[in-house]
Amino acid sequence: MYQWFERPRAYSRGWGEKNAPANESADHALGRRRGGWGTKLPIVTDGAGLPLKVRLSPGQSHESRYFELLLEAIRIGRRSGTVRQRPQRVAGDKGYSHRWIRQWRRKRGIPAVIPERKDQRAHRRGRPPKFEREQYRRRNVIERCLGWLKEARAVATRYEKLALHYLASIHIVMIRRYLRALANRA
Repeated sequence: MYQWFERPRAYSRGWGEKNAPANESADHALGRRRGGWGTKLPIVTDGAGLPLKVRLSPGQSHESRYFELLLEAIRIGRRSGTVRQRPQRVAGDKGYSHRWIRQWRRKRGIPAVIPERKDQRAHRRGRPPKFEREQYRRRNVIERCLGWLKEARAVATRYEKLALHYLASIHIVMIRRYLRALANRA
């Protein structure tokens, strides 16, 4: 019985490393969070709830870390042939109320609809940031888009081990969403 435990393993490079693609993250976008292991989906949508860009992040990392990466990656083509990179407005919950996010969007001239956290109100110097309550109520399109994405079983349960495969399944669901939106226009 001791010989079985003392034998060297057949694999020496570690679990899952031999078949992983070169651009796969080491943690496979899995992280510890309340309720166990999970993956977060920081997402950007347009005003109608169509997803524009999505990233995968480990469960323990905050979505605000991916704010700049997501918004910089968006390119929307116009009929004139020019590309629009700057949104008309950025909406987010109180988790996106950080000084560096406010500075980033102020430098680009993007108005924000992000409420200020209580701890920031107590330590603020100067006037409060502008906040439009009616526009903030439209933020639910993001939550509805996430709910719609998670109606797809592959997105809700994440059976894929590799983050690239999981992201590909999310992109397929996003394509289905776009096709449905185009069919409704016609």
